[in-house]
Amino acid sequence: MYRCLRALYALVLIASPALAQEAHDHGVPEKLGDVSFPVSCDPLVQPSFNRAVALLHSFAYAPAEQAFQAIAQKDPHCAMAYWGLAMVHFHPVWSPSLPPASFGQAQRDMQRAVELGAASDREKGYIRAGSVLFQATPGLKANQRTEAYEQAMQKVATDHPTDMEAQVFYALALLSNASPADKTHAKQKRAVAILEPLFRAHPDHPGLAHYMIHACDSEEMAKQGLPAARVYAKIAPSAPHALHMPSHIFTRLGLWDDSIHSNLASKESAHQHGDTMGEFHAMDYLVYAYLQEGKDGDAQRVVDEMKAMRTLDMTEFAIAYAATIMPIRLAVERSRWSDAAGVVPIAGATPPILAIAVWSKGIGLARSGHPADAGAEVTQLHQIEKQLHDTGDDYWATQTSILADEVTAWQSQAAGDTAQARSLLQFAADREDSLEKRPVTPGPALPAREQLGELLLLQGDAAAARDVYRAALVQAPGRRGAVLGEARAEQAMR
Repeated sequence: MYRCLRALYALVLIASPALAQEAHDHGVPEKLGDVSFPVSCDPLVQPSFNRAVALLHSFAYAPAEQAFQAIAQKDPHCAMAYWGLAMVHFHPVWSPSLPPASFGQAQRDMQRAVELGAASDREKGYIRAGSVLFQATPGLKANQRTEAYEQAMQKVATDHPTDMEAQVFYALALLSNASPADKTHAKQKRAVAILEPLFRAHPDHPGLAHYMIHACDSEEMAKQGLPAARVYAKIAPSAPHALHMPSHIFTRLGLWDDSIHSNLASKESAHQHGDTMGEFHAMDYLVYAYLQEGKDGDAQRVVDEMKAMRTLDMTEFAIAYAATIMPIRLAVERSRWSDAAGVVPIAGATPPILAIAVWSKGIGLARSGHPADAGAEVTQLHQIEKQLHDTGDDYWATQTSILADEVTAWQSQAAGDTAQARSLLQFAADREDSLEKRPVTPGPALPAREQLGELLLLQGDAAAARDVYRAALVQAPGRRGAVLGEARAEQAMR
């Protein structure tokens, strides 16, 4: 299904210039930003190569693949066309690990680039770096590949300091290895040190704006990413992802109107291009922003629209994630605990997504007068946590452990063990705040620190609740639950 969607996306955006123009620019010529990536291929394909790299920089992987294929057909000896064909399978920031089919194809394309050879040391450097990423070494883990690729791209960038694209791809390699557990954001800051001065000098480059936003997608650095967020959609309005991406910064800063505008545009564009993953990703961010503005009806309409869609590829993580969490957000942010308890997991859901659905049922039961019935969900969450740890997915294992502690905390509160409830939610909030969120989500369905604030209010400790809500608003400015919670705590203290 995913390959069909990629083909449809590519067909609309590439196969017919007239259709591409009509589909996402309403009569305005295609605009992807300014990229100059000189290659020693047939000079006639140089403009097409620049365009293909521009698509790659906006994560428009399906059309980028078609563009590189067209270049290879026009110039079968163009080694860099095969480099590009391999690199469209590498999705840094989103999912650095590749499924076997994609990895095998990427490996074959990169090997073809090696066999053809490149005419310059610079191009050989790119191909060597790609070969490191897709090397045929049994047992090599995804992070080992991306770390080796980062080192290889650092050498390309160092050896060719005037090659802007080398600097840009090296910065992206840094971001692919940024640990969610590193709250100092060391890799992100190194990337920004490369990207920011280049962005000032080349304000129409799509990769510079895009990767600045990803680098600054944290509470600490969000303001630094705002200039890029304000212009990226104008740089590359023909790419649906470019229309969405600014909302990562808008969400961090609580700029809900801006986020809504960004994701409405991205959702429409992605739908027109057959980009279901991009459409669902924008819809999740849209639901999140609507809820923060109290626009429950608008959020419900997005959820209803999602539920009416058929033949979805739920093997695509981002689609399954958004489809699972959107209705859960609507339920738990409005304390509709019976709705939360009625959530049914998507068939065949992967463990991280299954955990969210199980948590929804568990917390819904615990908070709707059936705390004892949530025991099965707590047990299942711990089983999922172990499964994730056993497969080496420590990030989602920790997130699942947090979810289990949240359900257990509300069970404890219902049973009268208020100290245990408080301790569990404090621990959950501290761990949640110690990890950066993944780009797949605008934020958790219900932040643990907001839950802690509500618990403290129920326990009659309004002063502590106020402080907790204020801390939550530092992590996520403008979140409606924390804003209203702080106001309730202030009222209770009078």
